[in-house]
Amino acid sequence: MTAPSPAAAAGVYLDACATSPPAPEVLAAMAVVQAQAWANPSSLHGYGLAAAEALERARWRCAALLGCRPEELVFTSGGSEAIHLALLGAAGALPPGRLLISAVEHPATEAAAAALQRQGWQLQRLPVDRQGLLDLEVLEHWLEPPTRLVSLIWGQSEVGSLQPLEAIAARCRQAGVLLHVDAVQVVGHRPLSFQELPVDLLSLAAHKLQGPRGIGALLVRQGVALLPQIGGGGQEGGRRSGTEPVVLAAGLARALELAAERLQRHGGSDPLAKLRDAALERLLALPGLRLSGPDPRLSPAARLPHHLSLLVSSPEGMPLGGRQLVRELWREGYALSSGSACSSSGSAASPVLRALGYGEAEAASGLRLGFGPWLSAADLEGLPAALERARQRLTAAP
Repeated sequence: MTAPSPAAAAGVYLDACATSPPAPEVLAAMAVVQAQAWANPSSLHGYGLAAAEALERARWRCAALLGCRPEELVFTSGGSEAIHLALLGAAGALPPGRLLISAVEHPATEAAAAALQRQGWQLQRLPVDRQGLLDLEVLEHWLEPPTRLVSLIWGQSEVGSLQPLEAIAARCRQAGVLLHVDAVQVVGHRPLSFQELPVDLLSLAAHKLQGPRGIGALLVRQGVALLPQIGGGGQEGGRRSGTEPVVLAAGLARALELAAERLQRHGGSDPLAKLRDAALERLLALPGLRLSGPDPRLSPAARLPHHLSLLVSSPEGMPLGGRQLVRELWREGYALSSGSACSSSGSAASPVLRALGYGEAEAASGLRLGFGPWLSAADLEGLPAALERARQRLTAAP
């Protein structure tokens, strides 16, 4: 990557959908637990009992903040493992059938779906419209037998689309089909109660909401059978073996607390939406920039509140490479993304943008901005000018 300019040394981080910097409060909470409860929570001596107590305190706190029972929460190593446990675990307890996913899923879901295909399951990808949203009539058609499992990304990480979860879940319930929801981008940005959501499985990751990397969770509705994918000591109620990450669990609990407090202070709405909308107005004033995904000015409920995605062209209308723009913007001191950070695909064209109907060149011209609580309006003041300078350098290149 191009070496950053001096300005980038104290750059503005706008890649929250890839990961977020851990909050100081999270690091402090983890340091306390690391000092006091570092032992194996399965050990029966005093050190182990202290670790076991810290683990269960974190579990109960996470459960309260997510609106689930403590026994419904399974700690995992992150969102990707949670997704695999949801799909492979639920499918392992069912006769082979058909799995439905959307055309804009996370790579982890695609990988788990491919594994089920190798086990004899059928796979059907459901198309999305230009906004990245499912057609509910198409979903209803495919909910007929032999469909047994549906897995959908609630908040799409590249184009920000928020699927109409209540309507989707109602149709799955009526058809008697299990529903897993990838809520990795949603948790922390809107109030969530698992008990009130008509879904069977829900996955999340701590590092998307200023928690530590290396821990996530799968929420499993009571009564849903789940075949463990990691054998061993039978931890996590027999659903996920391995020595539990007590310190990381404490970090996840504290990150959830901070997110809940922020939402509560703002009446249940993420204040990042206002910051995002102000940036959107200024950026769209530049020629050659277009919004991809739902327009939050027209349908705020259809887009993640901390997310913005753009397609960038030259003044003459030629799409510019998103990856090149990311490098040029880093020289200006801004860290953002050209798409999902969870894919190592060599193609510059985004499969998600292709699924929305964009051509190869347009699908390679995307930029994604992820906003976080560490940002202020002042941090974004110079962004439009920086983007324009980056674009001019690319269009002037031979």
